[in-house]
Amino acid sequence: MYRSGVVMAWNVFKFCTALRGLGSIMILLVLGVVGVTYYAVVLCNYGPALTAGGFDSLVAVLILIVFHALLAMLLWSYFSVVFTDPGGVPPNYRPLIDQERGEMDPLEASESVPLATPDSTHTRIRYCRKCNQLKPPRCHHCSVCGRCVLKMDHHCVWVVNCVGALNYKYFLLFLFYTFLETTVVTAALLPRFIVFFSDEEIPGSPSTLATTFFAFVLNLAFALSVFGFLIMHISLVAANTTTIEAYEKKTTARWRYDLGRKRNFEQVFGTVKSYWFIPAYSDEDLRRMPALQGLEYPTKPDFDTQEF
Repeated sequence: MYRSGVVMAWNVFKFCTALRGLGSIMILLVLGVVGVTYYAVVLCNYGPALTAGGFDSLVAVLILIVFHALLAMLLWSYFSVVFTDPGGVPPNYRPLIDQERGEMDPLEASESVPLATPDSTHTRIRYCRKCNQLKPPRCHHCSVCGRCVLKMDHHCVWVVNCVGALNYKYFLLFLFYTFLETTVVTAALLPRFIVFFSDEEIPGSPSTLATTFFAFVLNLAFALSVFGFLIMHISLVAANTTTIEAYEKKTTARWRYDLGRKRNFEQVFGTVKSYWFIPAYSDEDLRRMPALQGLEYPTKPDFDTQEF
């Protein structure tokens, strides 16, 4: 029995190590998909159409403008997720006593320990036995990164990083712009794709036609899959929860961090509208919204743990 447990733990460790090694491979894969798409849309189809004149040139200009604008936002958002630390527990972290007094979540109770204070009978905090440190609210340990991550949502192999408090907005924008870009590309290449199954003579070299066909299928697949993923995360933002929390609290009647859709949205995107669609926060929001730093989160004023 002991031996099987050791083998299972070793296999999990091996799996986590393999995920860490995917880093540069996944980034190159993403850039490869972007490169194939760019070649098909710009170099093979709509770039040459610019010299055709008339209505075809106008359509080509519009498609290329939208394509490049969305591509720029997609790449900006993607590399913001990749290179932004999702948030780690600060050294010598100590939680605020008034945030803990009598407000322990049922899904956090199993990993909490008494706090050595004069009123320790009513004050409990969370503790990570892997990192040997205290855990802020909504913080979880990532086995791939080997550390605790603030408001961890999940570890994403596509961005080679954890998605947490400090880069969750950037991840959502990456999904959003990926969906828009792949939808635009699918629509732009659809007429060329239809020609493949018609009796019309198809202009272009075999390599050009093959690239166009492949880019259409690839972008259609990404558009459909990302759409489902985007809808799921929109529902999570609306409820002010994460993927991990949604799974852990599925039997919980109420959620202490659900402040209403508007405030829940602001907990991720901030209050300054001009920053909602770019992977950045205003200095004003960073100063007055502690939730964006990942350590403190407002709760319902009428929340009563005795209901659970």
